[in-house]
This record gives sequence, C-alpha cells and structure tokens, in this order.
Amino acid sequence: MANITVYLNGEARQVPAETDLVQLLDQLSLPHQRVAIELNRSVVRRADWPETTVSDGDRIEVVHFVGGG
Repeated sequence: MANITVYLNGEARQVPAETDLVQLLDQLSLPHQRVAIELNRSVVRRADWPETTVSDGDRIEVVHFVGGG
C-alpha cells in the first residue's frame, strides 16, 4: 500500500493511505483518551474517528488535555 504525507502538529509524516484517525493514533503511540483531533481546522468527534480517513496533505492537530487544580 502506498504512503501519503500528512502534517501532524506541523510536522510532515508518512502514513499508509486509507489510515483512519484511530489507526493514526495507534501508529504514533498516542493515547486515545484525553485528546482532541482537529482535521483541516475542523474538530472531529471521537465517534467519527474510526470512519475518518486521512488524505495526502491533510493537516492534523492532536491536542492533549491536561488536568490540574
């Protein structure tokens, strides 16, 4: 399968074509909990991650939530 280039938090990364957002987090060893994903400047609902595939040139921001008090 061919690779595509996506931009994750501003850094170019090669990922397999047809990668969904859950697979992307797994490939990058990022946690599924306490993160939000923005794809091309739109927030993607967690329920939509498995059906949302990335495309060549997509810009993805993964934001970690940090608790505190």
